[in-house]
Amino acid sequence: MSDTKTPHRVLFCIGVNQNFFDATADEAKLVWSAFSQMMNGIADLPGVKVLGNMDDDRIMVGPSTAAPWTTYVLADVPDIETVTAACNLFRTIPVGDTGCKLWKYCRVEARVGRELVIPR
Repeated sequence: MSDTKTPHRVLFCIGVNQNFFDATADEAKLVWSAFSQMMNGIADLPGVKVLGNMDDDRIMVGPSTAAPWTTYVLADVPDIETVTAACNLFRTIPVGDTGCKLWKYCRVEARVGRELVIPR
């Protein structure tokens, strides 16, 4: 029997909140910088393999309070603790020196499953 664990296939569903749309241009730039840090932070977590992402911003207008979301990240993640660490980036990444964290401006919901292997 192998000790190798099959990674979780995770879809991080990310929605932009109304606070982003109410932000000044300077504040929005700080949010975008924090968002970039979060996206790179997910990819840099140990054992995470980002498979791709999709942005709905051209046909999704306004805040996302539920599905459909604004953007998605599909990744293989080694364990639930790492999924939690990825979601926690929204709680911990500061938006410039505003005193706010990223979760003021966007939200995340992680859908955890497994790769669907289709027999040939």
